[in-house]
Amino acid sequence: MTPPSPDPAPGGRDTTTSPEISTGYREDMVEVLTDSYAVSTANRYATDAAVGVLADGGSALDAAVAAQFMLGLTEPQSSGIGGGCYLLHFDAASGETTAFDGRETAPAAATGTYLTRISADDPRPPVPDALRSGRSIGVPGAVAVLELAHRKFGRTDWSELIAPAIRRAGEGFPVSHRLWASIDDAKTDLARCAEAARHFLDDAGEAKAEGTVLTNPDYARTCALIAERGADALRTGELAEAIVERVCRPSATVTPGLMTLADLAGYRAVECAPLWSTYRGLRLAGMPSSSSGGVTVAATLGMLEHHDLGGPPRDGVPAPELVHLVSEAERLAYADRDTFIADGYPVPKMLDHDYLRKRVALINPDRTMGTAEPGLPTNGLAAGRDLPEYGTSQVSVIDAEGNAVSLTTSIEIGFGSFHMVCGFLLNNTLTDFSAEPVDVHGRPVANRVEPGKRPRSSMAPTLVFDGPDLRAVVGAPGGAVIIQYVVKILIALIDWGLDAQQAVGSPNFGARNTRVTAVGGEHPLIGAAEDGPARVLIDGLVSRGHRVQLADQPSGAAVLVVRPDGRISGGADPRREGTVGGV
Repeated sequence: MTPPSPDPAPGGRDTTTSPEISTGYREDMVEVLTDSYAVSTANRYATDAAVGVLADGGSALDAAVAAQFMLGLTEPQSSGIGGGCYLLHFDAASGETTAFDGRETAPAAATGTYLTRISADDPRPPVPDALRSGRSIGVPGAVAVLELAHRKFGRTDWSELIAPAIRRAGEGFPVSHRLWASIDDAKTDLARCAEAARHFLDDAGEAKAEGTVLTNPDYARTCALIAERGADALRTGELAEAIVERVCRPSATVTPGLMTLADLAGYRAVECAPLWSTYRGLRLAGMPSSSSGGVTVAATLGMLEHHDLGGPPRDGVPAPELVHLVSEAERLAYADRDTFIADGYPVPKMLDHDYLRKRVALINPDRTMGTAEPGLPTNGLAAGRDLPEYGTSQVSVIDAEGNAVSLTTSIEIGFGSFHMVCGFLLNNTLTDFSAEPVDVHGRPVANRVEPGKRPRSSMAPTLVFDGPDLRAVVGAPGGAVIIQYVVKILIALIDWGLDAQQAVGSPNFGARNTRVTAVGGEHPLIGAAEDGPARVLIDGLVSRGHRVQLADQPSGAAVLVVRPDGRISGGADPRREGTVGGV
């Protein structure tokens, strides 16, 4: 039998399951109930900004915009205006749900080997590596997509939504323990960029101490320009010129990117139809491609629907039979996702009911399959070698009229590319492309780098409906394991009937298409138990051939549930510093 994998050594954590640092688990979190509107975000300043907008009569979309600009200041390691996002919006008056794609794009000069070779004539890899070089930086889309959605669903003036972040940037805020620990973890990389070092590090090159009041006048000025010009401020003019200069700056220690002003001017966010699926009689709206999150969540649940998952765990720890079943379904879904899902490729029949019935029949209740093969004809495509997606944040909103937003937003790795300009960090999202355009047999990879293409994401903002009625707003950060977090939350809400806080706080578990099955060791019932229900879970998985990993999983989900009595149940992930607000 394969024993549980040990926790990674300090500085060597598994970024697939722990994309940002772990800062513990808050055991005092309880469900928040509101009567009119609610917000859940990963940071109290963002929650407060969004609640303030709703209190003044703003819409759910308005609140999400205010939250995002605040997150770029107070949780800069996870998301910001230098990154991208996906957004689902429910309009209660019309009953319509709309998806918005603000994913970053590759510059026009990018080639299939953009992340692995300096040029066609120079086979050396980018330095210090692809993640930290200018090659990782995609054309930002966050501001463009927020502006696009605001034009359709906003009520409050655009500039008013950015004003709270401008004020907070001038007044400052105390560095939280999580932000301090994140800076400390990344200080070597931040030191390579003079602007990032000035902002985040002290004169000795150490992380600015917890409690230090951190101001950001450059961010305030940038936000003021965006308040005046909208997304055009990032397409042309001084901000655009500063971004291109920073990305393309020549350096012996950091390979520059090939982004141009034309790339920035040409970026367009996309409004599209959501990806619809069903589970236990409910309707689920998810993101279509370029994200793989919606289809992979839906495929996993489509297989699990053929099984009774039982009620909530009596002792708080899921049974080994359940974790085995869910992780095997995820392996099958990831196998198809890894091969077929990419920007510009039509989603195959991954959600066909007969197909999913055949797929779930492959699961042996007594033995893990380890890794699964795709179940559809590959038509010459190969699964690529992906680099993991890292730092991300989630905003969930329901307003007084019943409109809702699920916004998942990212700059990729914690602190993105570590390139800072004009008070904000630039993403390293292009590392979500497959590293090579073909596999070892010369077969093309769907998720290869191509000019203007959006890299595949795992982000999975989700809205749940009972007929026409909104029932839940769900989403999570966490890189490639976002899919697993969202699946767990939906099972906890729909199959087990847990409230929002119970669902988000329950133990994390799941698998990508590898032999490793992850169980979140940060949860007190998992990490601290030498025997009891956690030991039963681990032993039950090991006996089925799983390689169990108990690394921390700082997921950061944000969940809102509309109860039958009309009140809103709110939950924020105890693994980060999120809060729920509303009235």
